[in-house]
Amino acid sequence: MAKVLMKGNEAIAEAAIASGCLYYFGYPITPQTEISEYMAKRMPKVGGLCLQAESEIAAINMVLGASASGTRAMTSSSSPGISLKSEGISYLVGSDLPAVVVNVQRGGPGLGGIQPSQADYYQATKAYGHGDMHLIVLAPSTVQEMASLTGEAFDLADIYRTPVIILADGAIGQMMEPVDFSERRRREIPPKTWATCGHGGGRKHNIVNSLLMNPEDLENSIRDRFERYRKIEAEEVRYEEYMTEDADIVVVAFGIAARVCKSAVAAVRAEGIKAGLLRPITLWPFPSARILELADTAKAFLSVELSMGQMVSDVKLACECRRPVEFYGRTGGVIPAPGDVARKLAEMAREQM
Repeated sequence: MAKVLMKGNEAIAEAAIASGCLYYFGYPITPQTEISEYMAKRMPKVGGLCLQAESEIAAINMVLGASASGTRAMTSSSSPGISLKSEGISYLVGSDLPAVVVNVQRGGPGLGGIQPSQADYYQATKAYGHGDMHLIVLAPSTVQEMASLTGEAFDLADIYRTPVIILADGAIGQMMEPVDFSERRRREIPPKTWATCGHGGGRKHNIVNSLLMNPEDLENSIRDRFERYRKIEAEEVRYEEYMTEDADIVVVAFGIAARVCKSAVAAVRAEGIKAGLLRPITLWPFPSARILELADTAKAFLSVELSMGQMVSDVKLACECRRPVEFYGRTGGVIPAPGDVARKLAEMAREQM
Protein backbone atom coordinates (compact mmCIF):
# COMPACT_ATOMS: atom_id res chain seq x y z
CA MET A 1 0.00 0.00 0.00
CA ALA A 2 1.32 3.43 -0.92
CA LYS A 3 2.13 5.87 1.83
CA VAL A 4 -0.11 8.89 2.30
CA LEU A 5 1.02 12.29 3.62
CA MET A 6 -1.29 13.11 6.52
CA LYS A 7 -1.60 15.07 9.72
CA GLY A 8 -1.32 13.03 12.90
CA ASN A 9 -4.92 13.74 13.87
CA GLU A 10 -6.16 12.67 10.44
CA ALA A 11 -4.07 9.49 10.63
CA ILE A 12 -5.82 8.52 13.87
CA ALA A 13 -9.23 9.05 12.29
CA GLU A 14 -8.46 7.09 9.12
CA ALA A 15 -6.86 4.27 11.11
CA ALA A 16 -9.93 4.06 13.34
CA ILE A 17 -12.16 3.66 10.28
CA ALA A 18 -9.80 1.03 8.84
CA SER A 19 -10.03 -0.80 12.18
CA GLY A 20 -13.81 -1.09 11.94
CA CYS A 21 -14.81 1.83 14.14
CA LEU A 22 -18.42 2.63 13.25
CA TYR A 23 -19.25 5.19 15.92
CA TYR A 24 -17.40 8.37 16.78
CA PHE A 25 -18.69 10.84 19.35
CA GLY A 26 -16.71 13.99 20.03
CA TYR A 27 -16.64 17.67 20.77
CA PRO A 28 -14.29 20.21 19.17
CA ILE A 29 -11.25 21.44 21.08
CA THR A 30 -7.81 22.49 19.84
CA PRO A 31 -5.46 20.78 19.00
CA GLN A 32 -7.51 17.65 18.13
CA THR A 33 -10.45 19.12 16.22
CA GLU A 34 -9.22 17.65 12.92
CA ILE A 35 -10.21 14.20 14.20
CA SER A 36 -13.85 15.28 14.48
CA GLU A 37 -13.73 17.08 11.14
CA TYR A 38 -12.22 14.07 9.37
CA MET A 39 -14.74 11.69 10.92
CA ALA A 40 -17.62 13.97 9.91
CA LYS A 41 -16.53 13.68 6.27
CA ARG A 42 -15.61 9.99 6.19
CA MET A 43 -18.02 8.18 8.50
CA PRO A 44 -21.17 8.58 6.36
CA LYS A 45 -19.23 7.14 3.40
CA VAL A 46 -18.40 3.91 5.27
CA GLY A 47 -21.81 3.38 6.88
CA GLY A 48 -20.75 4.75 10.25
CA LEU A 49 -21.93 7.58 12.46
CA CYS A 50 -20.06 10.71 13.54
CA LEU A 51 -21.92 12.84 16.02
CA GLN A 52 -20.83 16.09 17.62
CA ALA A 53 -22.28 15.75 21.10
CA GLU A 54 -23.56 18.67 23.13
CA SER A 55 -20.68 18.22 25.57
CA GLU A 56 -17.68 16.04 26.36
CA ILE A 57 -19.71 14.32 29.08
CA ALA A 58 -22.42 13.41 26.59
CA ALA A 59 -19.83 12.14 24.10
CA ILE A 60 -18.23 9.63 26.48
CA ASN A 61 -21.61 8.31 27.58
CA MET A 62 -22.59 7.83 23.93
CA VAL A 63 -19.41 5.79 23.53
CA LEU A 64 -20.51 3.65 26.48
CA GLY A 65 -23.89 2.97 24.87
CA ALA A 66 -22.42 2.12 21.48
CA SER A 67 -19.74 -0.10 22.99
CA ALA A 68 -22.31 -2.00 25.04
CA SER A 69 -23.91 -3.12 21.77
CA GLY A 70 -20.63 -4.74 20.72
CA THR A 71 -19.58 -2.21 18.08
CA ARG A 72 -16.25 -0.38 17.99
CA ALA A 73 -16.55 3.19 19.25
CA MET A 74 -14.13 6.06 19.82
CA THR A 75 -13.99 9.55 21.24
CA SER A 76 -11.25 12.15 21.27
CA SER A 77 -10.51 15.41 23.01
CA SER A 78 -7.71 17.46 24.47
CA SER A 79 -6.69 17.82 28.10
CA PRO A 80 -9.57 19.78 29.76
CA GLY A 81 -12.09 17.91 27.63
CA ILE A 82 -10.64 14.58 28.78
CA SER A 83 -11.07 15.69 32.40
CA LEU A 84 -14.79 16.07 31.72
CA LYS A 85 -14.90 12.53 30.33
CA SER A 86 -13.25 10.95 33.38
CA GLU A 87 -16.47 9.86 35.09
CA GLY A 88 -17.70 8.15 31.92
CA ILE A 89 -14.33 6.46 31.44
CA SER A 90 -14.63 5.02 34.94
CA TYR A 91 -18.12 3.75 34.05
CA LEU A 92 -16.67 2.05 30.97
CA VAL A 93 -14.07 0.32 33.14
CA GLY A 94 -16.66 -0.72 35.71
CA SER A 95 -18.86 -2.09 32.93
CA ASP A 96 -15.94 -3.98 31.34
CA LEU A 97 -16.52 -2.26 28.00
CA PRO A 98 -13.91 -1.69 25.28
CA ALA A 99 -13.42 1.76 23.80
CA VAL A 100 -10.67 3.99 22.42
CA VAL A 101 -10.14 7.43 23.93
CA VAL A 102 -7.71 9.85 22.27
CA ASN A 103 -6.09 12.68 24.21
CA VAL A 104 -4.09 15.11 22.06
CA GLN A 105 -2.58 17.01 24.98
CA ARG A 106 -2.35 20.76 25.40
CA GLY A 107 -0.86 22.87 28.18
CA GLY A 108 -2.68 23.27 31.47
CA PRO A 109 -3.89 23.47 34.23
CA GLY A 110 -7.31 24.89 33.45
CA LEU A 111 -7.72 26.01 29.87
CA GLY A 112 -3.97 26.68 29.81
CA GLY A 113 -3.00 27.11 26.16
CA ILE A 114 -3.24 25.27 22.86
CA GLN A 115 0.43 24.30 22.55
CA PRO A 116 1.78 20.74 22.99
CA SER A 117 2.16 19.24 26.44
CA GLN A 118 2.75 15.94 28.24
CA ALA A 119 1.39 17.12 31.57
CA ASP A 120 -1.52 14.64 31.49
CA TYR A 121 0.79 11.70 32.24
CA TYR A 122 -0.38 11.35 35.83
CA GLN A 123 -4.00 11.61 34.76
CA ALA A 124 -3.57 8.95 32.08
CA THR A 125 -1.52 6.44 34.07
CA LYS A 126 -2.78 7.00 37.61
CA ALA A 127 -6.24 8.58 37.74
CA TYR A 128 -8.34 8.72 34.57
CA GLY A 129 -11.36 7.94 36.72
CA HIS A 130 -12.42 7.04 40.25
CA GLY A 131 -12.02 3.60 41.79
CA ASP A 132 -9.49 0.78 41.58
CA MET A 133 -8.62 0.71 37.89
CA HIS A 134 -6.00 0.89 35.19
CA LEU A 135 -6.20 1.79 31.52
CA ILE A 136 -3.87 0.70 28.75
CA VAL A 137 -2.05 3.87 27.67
CA LEU A 138 -0.27 4.06 24.30
CA ALA A 139 2.11 6.91 23.46
CA PRO A 140 2.85 7.47 19.74
CA SER A 141 5.94 9.44 18.72
CA THR A 142 5.35 9.58 14.94
CA VAL A 143 2.39 10.11 12.65
CA GLN A 144 2.88 6.50 11.52
CA GLU A 145 2.40 5.37 15.10
CA MET A 146 -0.67 7.58 15.41
CA ALA A 147 -2.15 5.23 12.81
CA SER A 148 -0.66 1.88 13.81
CA LEU A 149 -1.26 2.33 17.53
CA THR A 150 -4.88 3.29 16.86
CA GLY A 151 -5.42 -0.09 15.24
CA GLU A 152 -3.60 -1.73 18.14
CA ALA A 153 -5.74 0.20 20.62
CA PHE A 154 -9.00 -1.17 19.21
CA ASP A 155 -7.66 -4.73 19.31
CA LEU A 156 -6.35 -4.40 22.87
CA ALA A 157 -9.63 -2.86 24.00
CA ASP A 158 -11.59 -5.83 22.63
CA ILE A 159 -9.16 -8.47 23.90
CA TYR A 160 -9.09 -7.17 27.46
CA ARG A 161 -12.53 -5.47 27.59
CA THR A 162 -11.12 -2.15 28.75
CA PRO A 163 -10.80 1.40 27.46
CA VAL A 164 -7.47 2.15 25.82
CA ILE A 165 -6.00 5.63 25.85
CA ILE A 166 -3.92 7.06 23.01
CA LEU A 167 -1.88 9.75 24.75
CA ALA A 168 -0.57 12.00 21.99
CA ASP A 169 0.31 15.69 22.02
CA GLY A 170 -0.39 18.77 19.95
CA ALA A 171 2.89 18.55 18.03
CA ILE A 172 2.33 15.05 16.68
CA GLY A 173 -1.36 15.75 16.14
CA GLN A 174 -0.57 18.71 13.89
CA MET A 175 2.59 17.59 12.07
CA MET A 176 2.46 15.85 8.68
CA GLU A 177 4.40 12.68 7.79
CA PRO A 178 3.95 9.74 5.39
CA VAL A 179 1.69 6.97 6.70
CA ASP A 180 1.29 3.34 5.61
CA PHE A 181 -2.05 2.10 6.93
CA SER A 182 -1.15 -1.55 6.40
CA GLU A 183 1.72 -1.26 8.88
CA ARG A 184 0.25 -2.84 11.99
CA ARG A 185 -0.22 -6.27 13.49
CA ARG A 186 -3.73 -7.65 13.71
CA ARG A 187 -4.78 -9.55 16.80
CA GLU A 188 -7.26 -12.38 17.28
CA ILE A 189 -10.39 -10.88 18.84
CA PRO A 190 -12.55 -13.02 21.16
CA PRO A 191 -16.28 -13.20 20.40
CA LYS A 192 -18.35 -10.53 22.12
CA THR A 193 -20.73 -12.87 23.90
CA TRP A 194 -21.35 -10.14 26.48
CA ALA A 195 -22.79 -7.58 24.02
CA THR A 196 -26.32 -6.21 24.46
CA CYS A 197 -27.22 -6.63 20.81
CA GLY A 198 -30.37 -8.73 20.95
CA HIS A 199 -30.59 -12.48 21.28
CA GLY A 200 -33.79 -13.65 19.59
CA GLY A 201 -34.60 -15.89 22.51
CA GLY A 202 -31.39 -17.84 22.00
CA ARG A 203 -29.63 -16.93 25.26
CA LYS A 204 -30.17 -15.17 28.54
CA HIS A 205 -30.25 -11.39 28.63
CA ASN A 206 -26.93 -9.56 28.72
CA ILE A 207 -26.90 -6.66 31.14
CA VAL A 208 -24.22 -3.94 31.18
CA ASN A 209 -23.90 -2.33 34.58
CA SER A 210 -21.21 -0.85 36.83
CA LEU A 211 -23.29 -0.64 40.02
CA LEU A 212 -22.81 -3.56 42.43
CA MET A 213 -24.50 -2.93 45.77
CA ASN A 214 -23.12 -6.01 47.51
CA PRO A 215 -19.56 -5.21 48.72
CA GLU A 216 -18.34 -8.77 48.15
CA ASP A 217 -19.66 -8.76 44.58
CA LEU A 218 -17.88 -5.48 43.86
CA GLU A 219 -14.66 -6.72 45.42
CA ASN A 220 -14.77 -9.93 43.37
CA SER A 221 -15.36 -8.02 40.14
CA ILE A 222 -12.39 -5.73 40.88
CA ARG A 223 -10.17 -8.70 41.75
CA ASP A 224 -11.12 -10.37 38.46
CA ARG A 225 -10.27 -7.17 36.61
CA PHE A 226 -6.88 -6.96 38.30
CA GLU A 227 -6.14 -10.50 37.14
CA ARG A 228 -6.61 -9.13 33.64
CA TYR A 229 -4.29 -6.23 34.48
CA ARG A 230 -1.58 -8.69 35.56
CA LYS A 231 -1.89 -10.44 32.21
CA ILE A 232 -1.59 -7.09 30.42
CA GLU A 233 1.54 -6.27 32.42
CA ALA A 234 3.02 -9.65 31.51
CA GLU A 235 2.20 -9.61 27.80
CA GLU A 236 1.63 -6.07 26.48
CA VAL A 237 4.59 -3.93 27.57
CA ARG A 238 6.10 -2.14 24.56
CA TYR A 239 9.13 0.13 24.24
CA GLU A 240 11.88 1.15 21.82
CA GLU A 241 15.59 1.43 22.58
CA TYR A 242 18.30 3.48 20.90
CA MET A 243 22.00 3.02 21.71
CA THR A 244 21.36 1.61 25.19
CA GLU A 245 23.76 -1.34 24.88
CA ASP A 246 26.75 0.49 26.39
CA ALA A 247 25.03 3.65 27.64
CA ASP A 248 26.28 5.29 30.81
CA ILE A 249 23.28 7.63 30.79
CA VAL A 250 19.88 6.33 29.69
CA VAL A 251 17.34 8.96 28.68
CA VAL A 252 13.69 7.98 29.18
CA ALA A 253 11.21 9.97 27.09
CA PHE A 254 7.97 9.42 25.17
CA GLY A 255 6.06 11.10 22.37
CA ILE A 256 7.49 14.26 20.84
CA ALA A 257 10.06 14.52 23.67
CA ALA A 258 11.54 11.18 22.59
CA ARG A 259 12.17 12.55 19.09
CA VAL A 260 14.03 15.49 20.57
CA CYS A 261 16.02 13.18 22.82
CA LYS A 262 17.00 10.83 19.99
CA SER A 263 18.66 13.75 18.22
CA ALA A 264 20.34 14.80 21.47
CA VAL A 265 21.68 11.29 22.09
CA ALA A 266 23.16 11.15 18.58
CA ALA A 267 24.77 14.56 19.10
CA VAL A 268 26.45 13.72 22.41
CA ARG A 269 27.59 10.33 21.12
CA ALA A 270 29.61 12.24 18.53
CA GLU A 271 31.31 14.01 21.46
CA GLY A 272 32.16 10.74 23.20
CA ILE A 273 29.34 10.74 25.77
CA LYS A 274 27.76 7.30 26.04
CA ALA A 275 24.07 8.13 26.14
CA GLY A 276 21.11 6.03 25.05
CA LEU A 277 17.34 6.32 24.84
CA LEU A 278 14.52 4.16 26.12
CA ARG A 279 11.16 5.24 24.73
CA PRO A 280 8.10 3.76 26.47
CA ILE A 281 5.33 3.03 23.96
CA THR A 282 3.04 1.69 26.66
CA LEU A 283 2.93 4.20 29.50
CA TRP A 284 0.72 1.70 31.30
CA PRO A 285 1.89 -0.96 31.62
CA PHE A 286 5.20 0.88 32.14
CA PRO A 287 8.45 -0.86 31.04
CA SER A 288 9.71 -1.01 34.64
CA ALA A 289 11.42 -4.39 34.27
CA ARG A 290 13.54 -3.21 31.34
CA ILE A 291 14.56 -0.03 33.16
CA LEU A 292 15.61 -2.13 36.15
CA GLU A 293 17.73 -4.29 33.83
CA LEU A 294 19.39 -1.19 32.39
CA ALA A 295 20.17 -0.05 35.93
CA ASP A 296 22.66 -2.93 36.11
CA THR A 297 24.84 -1.34 33.41
CA ALA A 298 23.95 2.37 33.24
CA LYS A 299 25.33 4.90 35.71
CA ALA A 300 22.37 7.29 35.66
CA PHE A 301 18.97 8.00 34.10
CA LEU A 302 17.44 11.19 32.75
CA SER A 303 13.68 11.62 32.36
CA VAL A 304 12.80 14.25 29.74
CA GLU A 305 9.21 15.44 29.61
CA LEU A 306 6.98 18.28 28.48
CA SER A 307 5.92 18.83 32.08
CA MET A 308 7.29 19.75 35.47
CA GLY A 309 8.14 16.08 36.06
CA GLN A 310 5.65 13.20 36.20
CA MET A 311 7.02 10.10 34.45
CA VAL A 312 10.25 10.69 36.39
CA SER A 313 8.49 9.20 39.44
CA ASP A 314 7.90 5.93 37.58
CA VAL A 315 11.52 5.86 36.37
CA LYS A 316 12.71 6.26 39.97
CA LEU A 317 10.41 3.48 41.14
CA ALA A 318 11.58 1.22 38.33
CA CYS A 319 15.24 1.79 39.24
CA GLU A 320 14.62 0.75 42.86
CA CYS A 321 17.20 3.33 44.00
CA ARG A 322 20.05 1.53 42.21
CA ARG A 323 20.98 4.56 40.10
CA PRO A 324 20.42 8.33 40.31
CA VAL A 325 17.53 9.67 38.22
CA GLU A 326 17.55 13.27 37.03
CA PHE A 327 14.88 15.31 35.28
CA TYR A 328 14.78 17.84 32.49
CA GLY A 329 11.53 19.34 31.26
CA ARG A 330 9.73 22.33 29.81
CA THR A 331 6.09 23.08 30.39
CA GLY A 332 3.30 25.42 29.33
CA GLY A 333 3.55 24.31 25.70
CA VAL A 334 7.31 24.81 25.27
CA ILE A 335 9.20 22.01 23.48
CA PRO A 336 12.90 21.72 24.37
CA ALA A 337 15.46 21.73 21.57
CA PRO A 338 17.90 18.81 21.12
CA GLY A 339 20.69 21.16 22.20
CA ASP A 340 18.96 21.77 25.55
CA VAL A 341 18.88 18.04 26.29
CA ALA A 342 22.43 17.59 24.98
CA ARG A 343 23.68 20.23 27.44
CA LYS A 344 21.95 18.44 30.31
CA LEU A 345 23.57 15.15 29.24
CA ALA A 346 26.99 16.80 29.03
CA GLU A 347 26.49 18.20 32.53
CA MET A 348 25.59 14.74 33.85
CA ALA A 349 28.60 13.21 32.11
CA ARG A 350 30.92 15.74 33.78
CA GLU A 351 29.47 14.84 37.17
CA GLN A 352 30.36 11.19 36.58
CA MET A 353 34.03 11.97 35.86
